Amino acid sequence: MMAAQRKELLPGAYLTTICTKKFKTGMLSVNLMLPLAAETASLNALLPSVLRRGTAHYPDMIDLSAALDELYGAAADVDVRKRGEAHCIGFRAVFIDDAYAPGGENLLRETALFLGDLLLRPAMQNGSFCPAYFEGERENLLRRIRAQKNDRRLYARLRLLANMCAKEPYGTDRLGTEVSASSISPQMLLDRYQQILNEARIEFFYCGSASPSQVEQAVLNGFQGLPHHRPAQIETLFFSRAPSPEPKVVMEEMDISQARLALGYRSGIRMQDEDYPALLLFNAAFGGTVTSKLFANVRERMSLCYEIGSMVEKHKGLLLVAAGIAPEAYEKASDEIANQLQTFVQGKCTKQELEDARRALLSGIRSTSDSQIRLEDFYLNQAVAGLWYAPEDLAQKVSSVTADAVLETARHIQLDTIYFLRERGCKNAKNSL
Repeated sequence: MMAAQRKELLPGAYLTTICTKKFKTGMLSVNLMLPLAAETASLNALLPSVLRRGTAHYPDMIDLSAALDELYGAAADVDVRKRGEAHCIGFRAVFIDDAYAPGGENLLRETALFLGDLLLRPAMQNGSFCPAYFEGERENLLRRIRAQKNDRRLYARLRLLANMCAKEPYGTDRLGTEVSASSISPQMLLDRYQQILNEARIEFFYCGSASPSQVEQAVLNGFQGLPHHRPAQIETLFFSRAPSPEPKVVMEEMDISQARLALGYRSGIRMQDEDYPALLLFNAAFGGTVTSKLFANVRERMSLCYEIGSMVEKHKGLLLVAAGIAPEAYEKASDEIANQLQTFVQGKCTKQELEDARRALLSGIRSTSDSQIRLEDFYLNQAVAGLWYAPEDLAQKVSSVTADAVLETARHIQLDTIYFLRERGCKNAKNSL
């Protein structure tokens, strides 16, 4: 049994606790939530990595590792996430739950102190971040940005969103750009750090056996000195594009052997909306599971791709389709994806197909409670959306979705942008893209 609570600890600082004895580890995270913007994305992404290099108490990685070893091998990682138009940066620590601590130690308290050090007491040199830490982590960030091209599926999705949401903050990548990262100076990062501490909304999350009062005490003690800040307002913009006879088409070439096709749809439905569970079920039946229409028809029956799937972006009302195809299959694959969407509009999704999709979707939702990391992300998404419900509440709503509701949802799905990544100099794909 899991008991979830949420409380405002300080102005703009919130604590979500999941009290459970299900896990032998505890997890504590701190997320600073900021408006996503092209001007600050790389600064935000760089900051936690620089902070993770050393603190006033543990000035280098050797000391930090030793401190974690003292906590029986606890792990502390950097988080940089994009959730709607919220840029969420911070740290997550996993440690032995206090109920299993060999010597009865209060590992939650010590972990909170460790994370508080990372955030509030960085290692400094002459009033600024240590130059070696800054230079090293800026170069690491640049490598991460460049490496995104090596994951063709990820790269195609990023390029799709950059074009589809070019006039929206959501089109900004969570890491920013190579140009913006290259231009960061130590003073710029220090100024941004101080601004973030005073303006960011803060979300603490804990999952483990400790009581809410114990967690609250540990967090307040560990993060002493946190400014009583004015939280930044995070607004997720919502665009419902007017119907257009032709979607935007973007073609790029790269030295690759197989092409990537990515399609972006607007649904007009976000996770705050009543029909969001119907959108989730539609996606599961359309392309989100191995029993879906896209998998069964585009991949298995017609062999038009070697992989295909769809996903929902819950904060923006987007539905994204990703497929790996041969360049010459562009037209046939695009047409068949559109045809499979039409089968929903025409009410041709069978009861068996819908129930197979529902079972797979419900299994995924319920398995959220089997992972502390997935639970943290589940409640972080709700914090962004201003919602509060448990995974089992969402599962109950999905269980009640009717076939008519799925049909009505399908009628709202509108193709907005097509992105096609193909081999350089390819002669087989349609050149007029």
